[in-house]
Amino acid sequence: MTRKSFWDNAYASSHQTVVSAIEGGDIELESTIFFAFSGGQESDQGTIAGMHVTSARKEGLRIKYALPPDHGLRVGQSVLVEIDWSRRYRLMRLHFAAELVLELFYKELRGVEKVGAHIAQDKARIDFAWPESIAPLLPSIADKANKIISSDREIRTGFDDVPNERRYWEIEGFSKVPCGGTHVRSTGEIGPIRLKRNNIGRGKERVEIFLCEQ
Repeated sequence: MTRKSFWDNAYASSHQTVVSAIEGGDIELESTIFFAFSGGQESDQGTIAGMHVTSARKEGLRIKYALPPDHGLRVGQSVLVEIDWSRRYRLMRLHFAAELVLELFYKELRGVEKVGAHIAQDKARIDFAWPESIAPLLPSIADKANKIISSDREIRTGFDDVPNERRYWEIEGFSKVPCGGTHVRSTGEIGPIRLKRNNIGRGKERVEIFLCEQ
């Protein structure tokens, strides 16, 4: 099992740890700040021992990182992990913007079903199974989300189930939601957002979420 230090401190951009396993170009670490794709949130980008990580993937409670085949690392070796912090921070902000928008849709549309999501550096998206256009709802959803953001409310995180690493986020009086991603500490860090509808096919609606600074 890899200790997910990105849950202890999502704001760390460098981390000293130890190589715990090696299989060819794949390595594992005792602990890590380098997030691997999960829940729609893209993996971090960065380096381990100065070498570019080409991919990061979850396997159960473990995380494996792909490095160049000639990386030369050894089990037990101390290594420095560094991530692209500006990219990570945008992912954190867009991730939680998407969480807010999703919860507001659940509260507004009884029976709506999320069928997909993706959090990238430039935008986030949520896909819904819904039989009609959601465009009329977007101004209201955006307004409610931006009010929560501007109120700068605390975002609490923790474990519902420690052995199975099941995490949650919570805004008191709003929602408590299972989620294992990385989060900002307060809604005010997100900044204003805007929403755009994208019809992706019969019975499916997509909401794209942008930070207004873009």
